[in-house]
Amino acid sequence: NRRKKKDDSILEIPSIPNPFPELCCSPFASVLSASLLPKATSRKKQVIKVYSEDDTSRALEVPSDITARDVCQLLILKNHYIDDHSWTLFEQLTHTGLGRAIEDHELVTEVQSNWVMEEETKLYFRKNYAKYEFFKNPLSFFPDHMISFPSETNAALSHSGILQMFLSSSTYPEIHGYLHAKEQGKKSWKKLYFLLRRSGLYFSTKGTSKEPRHLQFFCEFSNSDMYMSLTGKKLSGAPTNYGFCFKPNKSGGTRDLKQLCADDEQSRTCWMTAIRLLKYGMQLYQNYMQPYQGRSGCSPLNITPMRSISENSLVAMDFSGHRSRIIENPTEALSVAVEEGLAWRRRGCLRLNSHGSPIAMSNMGMSIHRSQSWFHHKISREEAQRLILQHGLVDGVFLVRDSQSNPKTFVLSLSHGLKIKHFQIVPLEDDGKLFYTLDDGHTRFTDLIQLVEFYQLNKGVLPCKLKHYCARIAL
Repeated sequence: NRRKKKDDSILEIPSIPNPFPELCCSPFASVLSASLLPKATSRKKQVIKVYSEDDTSRALEVPSDITARDVCQLLILKNHYIDDHSWTLFEQLTHTGLGRAIEDHELVTEVQSNWVMEEETKLYFRKNYAKYEFFKNPLSFFPDHMISFPSETNAALSHSGILQMFLSSSTYPEIHGYLHAKEQGKKSWKKLYFLLRRSGLYFSTKGTSKEPRHLQFFCEFSNSDMYMSLTGKKLSGAPTNYGFCFKPNKSGGTRDLKQLCADDEQSRTCWMTAIRLLKYGMQLYQNYMQPYQGRSGCSPLNITPMRSISENSLVAMDFSGHRSRIIENPTEALSVAVEEGLAWRRRGCLRLNSHGSPIAMSNMGMSIHRSQSWFHHKISREEAQRLILQHGLVDGVFLVRDSQSNPKTFVLSLSHGLKIKHFQIVPLEDDGKLFYTLDDGHTRFTDLIQLVEFYQLNKGVLPCKLKHYCARIAL
């Protein structure tokens, strides 16, 4: 009876259907068919090593499908950096002196799979302020003498019109001009007239002729990567310092490189930017817009030049009245800047008198800048130019360094107009007090920190304000 009651209670429980009958073993099947099991979708992982400017490194275990942007985001989080959308992963070939910024969408493991065993290749994590600068101001990247538009296009194109043509799948502007090309298997270079079209890069065998019978194919970009020469003409023997090249994927070494060099930085920047747009197209625009997704008014090909936070917040103000006001008149704003410089000078003198003797204060002023991220101790002019070039030739990228020609002075290296300019900071002694000046003593500062902060707010004698400093970060 007890057994019967137990069986009845079991039968009262409603039966639940098995949602996976194929996973149940029947008494007649001793072996479970492997084809019935779901396939494993585990992501393979591998270790990558990333370097910083000061050659410190960090090893990261990452999945095989991680992109360059994801690696940057990971390092930003781990190191508690501020994400201003300019962090970039660089690929650098040490022996050949070549380097390139890995695009945000590229898979890091695929980039590493193209490395050749005999090459010493490293990944670097640094800022690149010029990564998407051509989207903000395309007119400065493509000079009139190097670009030709289709005949049906208006001669005067708007800001968005130029971008539309570069990103369109049907039309593409023609880039043309002279480049020096290294002859295959030789050490000599030859100056030729090149043309960039949608089908690839060509050179003319007869002067500047664009006739099809005179055009010879030079390179296509789908199976090769474009690199910039970081060593100038030292290793390659190029006629100028503005070299770049195309390296086929999984190539055998330097013998497979197709090397070119331009006559100036503006020309090289134009060629390299146009080739990037030709190779990646809308993918570059999507990479640029990704941090701004969700903002109103950010529709494709309808963008306005983005300004930095500092430019939006720094305006000339008048606080002399009961209510503050923005100074719209440029002449009045300039006079306010001059007055501000004089006020800084007076405050420096007061600080000098209140903190002890001039000698003690001058010693502190000579060393206080060494802890600043923008100061680089005893680097050469060439090294300063290389650092600024790697951070991007955007107006306002700068660093301060010791002068090699005059040990008592300093040099401000600044990027402006796709050129790197150097300004000497001279120490000036007046009435037993030490000052620093850029303009022969018209504006004086008690230390370099005060000088840099002033020129971050005021252009003064410089061609532009100081905006982005080159720093040697540590991982």
